Amino acid sequence: MLSPKKLKYRKKQKGRIKGPAVKGSTIAFGDVALKSLEPGKLSNQEIESARIAIMRHIKRGGKVWIRMFPDYPTTKKPAETRMGSGKGAPDGWCAPIRAGRILYEVKGVDLAVAKVALTRAMHKLSVKTVIVVKEGAE
Repeated sequence: MLSPKKLKYRKKQKGRIKGPAVKGSTIAFGDVALKSLEPGKLSNQEIESARIAIMRHIKRGGKVWIRMFPDYPTTKKPAETRMGSGKGAPDGWCAPIRAGRILYEVKGVDLAVAKVALTRAMHKLSVKTVIVVKEGAE
């Protein structure tokens, strides 16, 4: 699973994800990409399971780029704990995603195969996404 090697602080405040993505909103490496339509937080399990779905469908034929990294710690309180008594212990990692962010890019496979692979990855993610094709890649 993806996780950062080192952090300045163990826990972060939740915050809000507002506005469209400015960085990472255009296709940079591949020909076909998966783009988010809404803001959200993708866990490292979601990111990895979508990557595996893509790789299994393209049978390791092309190249896949993951354009996000889960460097945001999530916390969880133990089950059956009363309210109060502070913030819970670190539980996992997530990547905050803005609307319009490119999540995955694929290159080196047929366009139809890439679209099916990205559709399979779509079902693994908790945000609404759309498949976009680079101009001139058809």
